[in-house]
Amino acid sequence: MSHIIEINDATVYRGQTRVFDRLSLTITGGCSTAILGPNGAGKSTLLKLLSRELYPVRRAGSYVRLYGRERWDVWELRAHLGIVSNDLQQQYSANALGVDVVLSGYYSSIGTWKHQQFDAGQRAQADEVMQRLGVSALRGRTFATLSTGEQRRFLLGRALVSNPDTLVLDEPTSGLDLNACFQYLNIVRRLIQDRKTVVLVTHHIHEIPPEISRVVLLKHGRVIADGDKQAVLTDRQLSKLFDTPIHLLYQNGYYQAVPSI
Repeated sequence: MSHIIEINDATVYRGQTRVFDRLSLTITGGCSTAILGPNGAGKSTLLKLLSRELYPVRRAGSYVRLYGRERWDVWELRAHLGIVSNDLQQQYSANALGVDVVLSGYYSSIGTWKHQQFDAGQRAQADEVMQRLGVSALRGRTFATLSTGEQRRFLLGRALVSNPDTLVLDEPTSGLDLNACFQYLNIVRRLIQDRKTVVLVTHHIHEIPPEISRVVLLKHGRVIADGDKQAVLTDRQLSKLFDTPIHLLYQNGYYQAVPSI
């Protein structure tokens, strides 16, 4: 399988702060991966690298490539890589209707605008995506009146409407109650089962579904562990990652962390 994401020897700043110093990370198509790290690990910066909001310091041999290319037209990239981030949820237009949230994925815009045109095929695809995500009945509601979980599903629909190969999900169940959390995780599981590659960026261990096979541990802008999920998710590794004694529980394909006594 070809590489979806290739980050090589990348040094990245946000303002005056150096977040990554010679970071390297590769993710291959078909290998759904969780990138796990505490606050301040660099997860938000990584998302901005993938969304092309940030670029590494120019240096020989340093690059960030998506699907083998360093430069993309955002309209073309959306058909390959769909990103659902907490920043997007916070920034999204409060008055946008649910159906327009999904349709805005065709233009990678915040809401829809008069100059944007959608043909019958695109509208039918949006209807199919909303049906699949269980939000069709909410299509006429404004974004601000939706629950956090409902907003998250519409934003996922926005990412899915162009049928991308890969989805990047930023802490997808943060702020959701248990019912909404389980519903969303079931959707993620079905997407992986349907051969979507999912890159999950999170500090919530319970968000990692059974179908994810690889885990990367990120701390202070460095990869401190990378490999098979069972080998990486251990008491010792997680205690080191979060700087606190952790004991992992395992049930039905999911992990949960509790304090180690």
